[in-house]
Amino acid sequence: MLGWTLLSAVLPGAAHLRTGRRRTGLILVSSYAVLLLALLAFGLVVWNDPTAATMFASPGWLLTLTIVSGACALAWFTLVAFSYAALRPARLDRQGQIISGILVGVLCVAVMVPFGYGANGVQETKNTITHIFRPASSDPDAQPVKEEDPWNGRDRVNFLLIGGDAAGNRTGMRTDSMNVASVHIPTGNTVLFSLPRNLQHVRFPPTSPLRKVFPNGYMAELPGGGLLNEVWQYANDHPEQAGGKNKGPRALMDAIGYTLGLKIDYYALMNMYGFADLVDAIGGLKIRVEHDVPWGGTFGTAGTIKAGYRTLTGEQALWYGRSRVGSDDFSRMGRQRCVIGAFAQQATPDKILANFTKIAGAARRMAETNIPQELLPPLLNLGLKVKDARISSLQFVPPGYWPGSPDWAKIRKATDRAIKASTRPARRAQAADVAASPGAPAVTPTPSQSVTAKPSQTPTRNNQKAEAQSLEELCGF
Repeated sequence: MLGWTLLSAVLPGAAHLRTGRRRTGLILVSSYAVLLLALLAFGLVVWNDPTAATMFASPGWLLTLTIVSGACALAWFTLVAFSYAALRPARLDRQGQIISGILVGVLCVAVMVPFGYGANGVQETKNTITHIFRPASSDPDAQPVKEEDPWNGRDRVNFLLIGGDAAGNRTGMRTDSMNVASVHIPTGNTVLFSLPRNLQHVRFPPTSPLRKVFPNGYMAELPGGGLLNEVWQYANDHPEQAGGKNKGPRALMDAIGYTLGLKIDYYALMNMYGFADLVDAIGGLKIRVEHDVPWGGTFGTAGTIKAGYRTLTGEQALWYGRSRVGSDDFSRMGRQRCVIGAFAQQATPDKILANFTKIAGAARRMAETNIPQELLPPLLNLGLKVKDARISSLQFVPPGYWPGSPDWAKIRKATDRAIKASTRPARRAQAADVAASPGAPAVTPTPSQSVTAKPSQTPTRNNQKAEAQSLEELCGF
């Protein structure tokens, strides 16, 4: 009796067939077979095209999945109970009825556990999405997201990726890591632009309220002042100048977009300690460490990350990208782009699914963004393209670019060249002095990109050529 009940938990209808209830048993078996075939078909579709699963990234679909998981848990509980009843346990003696009843009760609860775990994971996903991503209607600056054309006709989208160091022992937010990921939507080919935190006297576009406050650049009148990593906090501290409360993200997007000659569409802020938790959640990052990197304190008293191919923990990955012991900001920027690239490659779907609860918890603690909820499914589709596409990197650091006296025209020209080269076939990209990663798809170059008005050129003169390079070559992926 227990054996047939257990078999019914795996093959619904087995107990009913055993007791001669053929019609009920065949209905249950047939329904179960149809369900398995449907799941198998969906699994094959997702295996061949992972973008098919991104539809479930919306809060509405996630709520539906939670309800379905709960309904399946109750259905399987009921199925086991009725299968046991169909086997007529009253035929057993009293002791047999008690023992079998207890064991079947445990089985009823056990079959609900996988569905409960699934429902909990789905609910965790929904909570994470609603915590990080806001509806487009709640952001006056957000463009409406059309289902048939989520990118509003664009072939390129620009994301500002920010690493913040806000902590309990610090006041305000310093944006010490600032990278722009310019993504070609049809192919996923991406250029990472790294801007130094001490880039001085950035200009604001004419549409920014801060342009009137700083017509000659951010705090250009103050000697040694006006660093790029101060813009966010300054705008938040001076809402009367920035055009309202919490305009730090907008001010930084405007300044960086104007510097590069791009329209920054969205930003994502990552808290550094939350990032360490995120790295631990996927099992660490494999990175090529070119030189020993001491970290902690003034002289690296906390430890040293040894040279070689290493799998770094979250804490090590954090300090690998942040340490300046025995180096400078520009070396640190180079390591940061390798950390970003390593995470983009190694956060594979299987790792994300296996550690989803940890990842979701870390993401809620670390992330802030203006990407609307409605854009999440197409954004995941784009992310899958980026994982297999060509990623190149350009840093605006000495000796090619001097942050204390930047050549704005040179920065814009280099940005434009890097973007155009990223959409060319591999050979043509290399001919343009842009190293291309192997295996990237060849595409036709597209000229469209949003460019704002150009700021005037500063007197800086530097003839050294500095072009974008492949992250595969730079970081040894």
